[in-house]
Order: sequence, then C-alpha cells, then structure tokens
Amino acid sequence: MRFFKGLSPKTVGLAAALVTVVIWTAFIVIARASADPSRHPSLNPFDIALARILGAGLILLPWGWWLVRQQKLKGSLLGLSPLPLRVTATVGLFGGLLYAPLAYSGFGFAPAAHASVLMPGSLPLWTALLAVVVLHDRLTPARVLGLALIVTGDLLVGGASLLRALDGGEVWKGDLLFMTAAFCWSIYSVLARRHALDAVKATIAITAFAFIAYVPSYLLLLALDVVPGRFLSAPLGDVVFQMVFQGVGSVVISGIAFTKMIQHYGPVRSTMITALVPGLSALAAVVFLGEPLQWNLLAGLALVTGGIVFGVRRAAAAAPLAAAQKSVINAP
Repeated sequence: MRFFKGLSPKTVGLAAALVTVVIWTAFIVIARASADPSRHPSLNPFDIALARILGAGLILLPWGWWLVRQQKLKGSLLGLSPLPLRVTATVGLFGGLLYAPLAYSGFGFAPAAHASVLMPGSLPLWTALLAVVVLHDRLTPARVLGLALIVTGDLLVGGASLLRALDGGEVWKGDLLFMTAAFCWSIYSVLARRHALDAVKATIAITAFAFIAYVPSYLLLLALDVVPGRFLSAPLGDVVFQMVFQGVGSVVISGIAFTKMIQHYGPVRSTMITALVPGLSALAAVVFLGEPLQWNLLAGLALVTGGIVFGVRRAAAAAPLAAAQKSVINAP
C-alpha cells in the first residue's frame, strides 16, 4: 500500500504489531462495556453485530467490487466477493455471520476477563483439533503440552462459572458463547488454510456474506418490531462509534495490521506477540471497567498465555505449524 512507502520494514512491522495488540485488547474491553446489561447500553449484542458488519461493509464491499472488476475475478454474491460462491458461503457463515453475534452475546453475560481467557485461549485449541480432523495435521508433543495448558486454564475460568449455574448464575452462558464463537472462528481459520485464501480477499468475502445474509433480514425484523433491537432508535453517536470501532477498526484496520505484522515478524513471532492480548485485556478490564481479577482468572490467564507461547516457541522450526499459526488468532 502507498501509505507504507518510505517507511522502513522495521517501522512498519513495529507499528503493525502495536496497532494489532491495541485494537484486539480494546475490542474485548469495549465490547463488554457496550453489551453489559448493568451499564444500560443503548445497543444490544445483535445491534452491535449489525454495526460491525455495516462499518466493515462501507470499506470492504466497494473494495471487493473493485477487486472483482480490476483483476477480472470470477466473483460471487452480486460481484462483491472476490471468492467463488461456495467458498464465500462456507467461510462467511462461520467467520462473518456467526462469530460476531455469538461473541457480543457472550459479553452480555460474562465479564471481559473471562473473554480474555476463553476466546484467545480457545482459538488455538479448536484450530489444532480441527486441523487434525480436516487437514490431517500431526500434533507434536510440544503442541499437546501447550494445548493441555490452555485447556487447564479454560477449565479454571469456565469451570467455576459452571459450578455456580445451579445457584442461578448466568456467567456460564457467556463463557459457553465465547468458546462457541472461538470454535466458529477456528472453523473459518481451517477453511481459509485449506483453500489457501488470501487474507484480504477472505476478509472481504466474509464481510460480503454477512452483509447480504444479516443486514437486510435484521433491519426488516427491527422495522416490524419482531426483535427487541434498538439500532433504529439508539443515539446516532453510539451507532457511529460502534460502526467505526467494531467495523472499521476491529475488522479492516486490525486485519491489515495483522497481515503486515505477519509479513515482517513471521507467523510464529506474531503469534507470540498476540499472546500479550489476554493479559493486557484482563488488566484493562480491571482498570477501565472495575472488574475483579480473582485467583482462578489469574491462574487461567497465566496458563492460557503460557500454553500459547510454549506451543509456538517449541514449534518455531516446524514450517507446517508456522503456517497454521498464521490463521489461528487472526481476529477479534
């Protein structure tokens, strides 16, 4: 891109890493602040998902239309996706249509610290297991140990809320939604790897599918007052903010920054950098949202972060794993 011309590769890589970590950390904190019922939010989780898709669509849909025509691609979905229809539908279903509503719904039940552990932590777990089944990858002893640390950390966090379910607690619902969202993104990651998809084209494709499938139907339901959304009556400033941050920031800018970071640092070192996100977002939730950081959350956070870093460091010399890591944690 012309924006990066004149800058040294080191500067571009460092800036990309900083932008990626900041946006991914802010995503967890802002999503919780925006969906927490105790804060009386102006938008519900499905409204926020709509704002995300609309915001990203403003940038990516014209980009996709231009790519299809400039490169004379066999695009699909009204010429908005640079990928074939079948691929667009499969990756778009999991990476675009399901991921966002599930993740934002989770923030309506569980605190940001839980998301910090369960979403980034579950991604490499689900992706590794799916890669074994779908791509016939082999789990090395180092990866098994790293995944075991992640599972233990997830159980320390999610298990505690499950034990409180009988007492009427609802945090476990959020934990389950976080892990389901991570599972959906892992399916998208494995599919993207299986089809060797370009990062930009894949991001455009999932946004195009989510836009076509979600926006008209949800807006119609809102207009008919069938669903309790507040998108059409919420303050304009709140809607614009969510469109800019969740759509332009979390989808477009962080997607480009992550790709640039991969190009400079490589997939292994990049994954180690993004392993900072769980800890930073949990601490940010304590500072900005006033959330308590209990011992099980601290222990789970340490285990998950350690599992990600250990698995990546031990696999640094393995090219197949390095390639896999490129698409393991490629979003909030």
